[in-house]
Amino acid sequence: MDRRNLTMLKEFILTGIIRHPKFRVPFFGLFLTIYITSVVGNLGMIILTKVDNRLQTPMYFFLRHLAFIDLGYSTAVGPKMLTNLITNKNTIPYHWCATQLAFFIMFIISELFILSAMAYDRYVAICNPLLYTVIMSHKACSVLVTIPYLYSAFLSLIITIKIFLSSFCGNNVISHFYCDNLPLLNLICSSTQEIEWIVLIFSAFNLVSSLLTVLVSYIRILVAILRMNAVNGRQKAFSTCGSHLTIVVMLYGTLFFMYVQPKSSHSFETDQLASVFYTLVIPMLNPMIYSLRNKEVKSSLNRIWSNL
Repeated sequence: MDRRNLTMLKEFILTGIIRHPKFRVPFFGLFLTIYITSVVGNLGMIILTKVDNRLQTPMYFFLRHLAFIDLGYSTAVGPKMLTNLITNKNTIPYHWCATQLAFFIMFIISELFILSAMAYDRYVAICNPLLYTVIMSHKACSVLVTIPYLYSAFLSLIITIKIFLSSFCGNNVISHFYCDNLPLLNLICSSTQEIEWIVLIFSAFNLVSSLLTVLVSYIRILVAILRMNAVNGRQKAFSTCGSHLTIVVMLYGTLFFMYVQPKSSHSFETDQLASVFYTLVIPMLNPMIYSLRNKEVKSSLNRIWSNL
């Protein structure tokens, strides 16, 4: 396809997640419920940790940003997927596709590093409680969230620009329900080696560095907990880490299932299911996990509810 024909590419066709028309309406209802629950839960967590003075601590500062990120990447994918389900028109304009890809990459990378910052925060709280307020100062917390945002936005722009400045072939069908980099690379006629190396190197760096931070933090936390003599101290330490550890296991488990397993074992259905899980289900579950397992959050909700 020459560059004159390239300028005529106005939209992409998404294969979508539901192939059979009779399942579109029930799945639309299911995904709409999941997305609305995610929006309400994450917005509620953002507002709650902002207005309640008792939740003005580093732990809830990071939780507020986690909720914002979850809201961001679920919104980057969810509304368009729901629209395509109900209208039975699986198309997305060229520039909307680029925008969706950019925001999705930015938010998913930010989530990895915010989770590592949260693990470091728990490590400092349990292993260095006397220096906690000094180490996790407001300035330090701001740096720990600002750097991931800037880094993820920079990397997102590089990947998105590289992909959308490439020459696409006549085929504009994306084998996914949203614009992801790997399905888009399959549509490019020009060499994709440079883009593939960028995606591979930075994906490996993001996963390994963030996961390593989490693992080192929790290993040191475990050692500190085992040295505690008081049973109540151990229980309190475990309870402060339980919610975060649950979220880490869900997200990293899904990502490793998606990208580490051999290509021969991949199938369209399992990949789509995993994608739905980390783009829609995990953002819905995160605020639930923190609200149901956290006494301070439940107390704050009860105080606000009683004042209404």
